[in-house]
Parts: sequence; structure tokens; C-alpha cells
Amino acid sequence: MSLNAVPSANRVHIGFFGRRNAGKSSVVNAVTGQELSVVSDVRGTTTDPVLKSMELLPVGPVVIIDTPGFDDEGHLGTLRVQKTKQVLNKSDVAVLVVDASEGISEIEKELLKLFKEKDIPYVIAMNKADLLSQDDFENETDSLTKETDANEKIQNENDLEKVIYVSALNKTNIYELKERIAKAAVTEVSDKKIVGDLIKPSDWVVLVVPIDSAAPKGRLILPQQQTIRDILDADAVSIVVKENELKKTLDTLSKKPAMVITDSQAFEQVSKDTPEDILLTSFSILMARHKGFLEEAVKGVTAIDSLKDGDKVLICEGCTHHRQCDDIGTVKLPGWLLKYTGKNLQFEFTSGTGFPDDLSPYSLIIHCGACMLGEREVKYRMKCSIDQNIPFTNYGITIAFLKGILKRSLSVFPDLCNQIK
Repeated sequence: MSLNAVPSANRVHIGFFGRRNAGKSSVVNAVTGQELSVVSDVRGTTTDPVLKSMELLPVGPVVIIDTPGFDDEGHLGTLRVQKTKQVLNKSDVAVLVVDASEGISEIEKELLKLFKEKDIPYVIAMNKADLLSQDDFENETDSLTKETDANEKIQNENDLEKVIYVSALNKTNIYELKERIAKAAVTEVSDKKIVGDLIKPSDWVVLVVPIDSAAPKGRLILPQQQTIRDILDADAVSIVVKENELKKTLDTLSKKPAMVITDSQAFEQVSKDTPEDILLTSFSILMARHKGFLEEAVKGVTAIDSLKDGDKVLICEGCTHHRQCDDIGTVKLPGWLLKYTGKNLQFEFTSGTGFPDDLSPYSLIIHCGACMLGEREVKYRMKCSIDQNIPFTNYGITIAFLKGILKRSLSVFPDLCNQIK
């Protein structure tokens, strides 16, 4: 698949991490073959994460991310380190860039610990190898395995297998570094389907796509595009209609559709217009499964019935689109929740990469379908919620629950549907 055909959220994200002046930006430029990042001898030149899409064979389209130094100092430095930690949450592969002339420090050890805690495949690029003598090579290798604790020594021996000495200046071993990165990244490439594994060749699938003031001009939103493509890849047929055309379309079709998939905003009306013997679900529910948090979203939605006056609900958007007057996240969902619960609830909103570290103020987190976020980042958010005992659900599940059609909307997943009372 070509670079432009793959949405950013579906590309493998490769983050470059390390101390200031280790040569991260130089290594990134050498790997990409482009002057992606500004390079200088001044410590802390990179002040914000820099992203670049490229092709990395045999993986395919990837996103390269250059990050600020993990040892940055002062108030702004602390903020930059926080940005770097956020990049970790979306990185499928990490490259630790070390100044080989200085060796492994506590900063690098802290980063390696984070890679392991977050289960991120990684490569250790010992940069500036052109400055090393043979004795330096041997001393640095010894330092990776000299630990008193046996378990740490085993881990460091595993780290040693991930080490490659490079020179961004002389382009030494850059090709080999790309090969190492690609090998680590291949395990992160997902072939999960959105709906293709739920249908058969020649099946008809009706997609309900409302065209209202919130719909983008002249195009479909990403989950709709991806679902259509998934249906085509499954050798099935997609029929796209607006919500007010669904009933007439179903009445005139010569063949019963295998499934109806709707935008969650139209769930209530679409449920009324779709016969009970036709499976019904939503783009948001399918995206929750695709991103790996559907089961948790179904568990979390029941917390709505326990909300009390004054409880705070966090509503998270993965993208940063311009919000309309009838925006689903900031207007419709809060309105439906207030009407359903009859409680005086408070709402807070995040968008894009913003997500709070401390979730304790919230009684419920409702996330979008996360089409613009990678699976690793969404699962990180879900795990943060679970760790802090905050129920986590998503738009589609919430709307189906509020409209009394949750069980029906999950009928396409019998095992999960049977868990609902």
C-alpha cells in the first residue's frame, strides 16, 4: 500500500529518544535521508517532537518522530520531557540514541526501563562511533553487562543484542540501523480488519452516513472511508445511504443485507428502520474493536447508571477538528447524558494528543472511536483508566446504551452480546 494511502493512525510510529546532544536529530536525518530536524552543537536544539512520514521497507509507510532530550532542564525542559513521554505512548518502536563517546548513563537506563514497562520493541543506536577507539568499543560493551543483580545482567545482555554502533556524520551502519528498526517494526504491523472478517464475499452491507452541518464538505470521514475499503477487500458490496433513505433502500433491495452499519448519531432512527433479522452496529463500535478496547468499553458504559450530581465526565476526541454548534462530543453527548441520568453532571473535554495523567477527578471517560490515534496510544489511555479505577467507554457504546439498543448494536459479536443483561 502506498504512503499516501495509509492514514497516520495505521502507520507504525518509530520514536527516537535520548539525551540532549546525543545526535538524535542527526540520526533521524540520516535514517530518513532528509533534513527533517534542525541540527546544531547547542544542547536542546529540538524543543518539540518532529514527525515525518516515510516508507521503510519491508514495513511500508511509517511515522518517524524526533523528540527533545530526555535530560532537558528547567521549567520548559520539564514540559519538553513530558512531551517526550507522550510520544512514548504512541511509539510502536523506540530507537535509543546514545552518544557512544559518553556511554550509557542513568538517563538511558531510565528510558530503557520505560521501553520495557510499556512493552515497546527497541533498538540502541550508539552514535558518534567515529570518535571511538577499539578500547572504547570494548569498554562500552563491558559496561552494558556489568551489573550485580543477575536479573538486571540478563536484561542488559538482551540490551546488548539490540546495540548497533553508527555514525550519523559518516553515515556508517545507517542502512544496518534501518534494517534493525524494520525488523522490530514488522511485529507491530497489524492486519486486523474493521468489518472484513465479519462478512463473506458477495455480502451486501448498508452504510448509513448522515450528511449534516458537522459532516466534512466533499468527503467522508476516515472510519467511513476505511470501512468501505475493508468491505471491498472482502469482495463484498457496500451500499451507502443517508439516514432518511435507509428504510426506502431496505424495502427496495432484492437481497437482504448481511449488516447495517451506522454513524452513532443516527443510531436510534436507524434501529427503528432496520428489521430485527438484519445485524446492526456502528462505525464507532467497529473502530473500538479495531483499536482493541471494545470489551472494556462495554464494561465501562454501565457506570452511567451510577453517576451522581456533581460527578465529572471526561470526553476525549482523538482529532482536533473544528467543532460545530451541534458537535457530537461537546454538545450532543453531554445533552443525552444529562437527559438520561437527570443528574447535574460536569463535563471536561480533551482533543488530539492531550490526555490527563491524573484521572482521579473523573467518574467516567468517554472516548471517540480513535480513528486518528494508533492502537498503542488508545490502549495506553484505556490502561491508565483501568489502573486508576475509572470506567472507560466510547461514543458508539455510550449512544447505544443511552438509546436502549446496546444489546442489538453488539449482536454482530455474540460472545460479547451474551454478557449484557
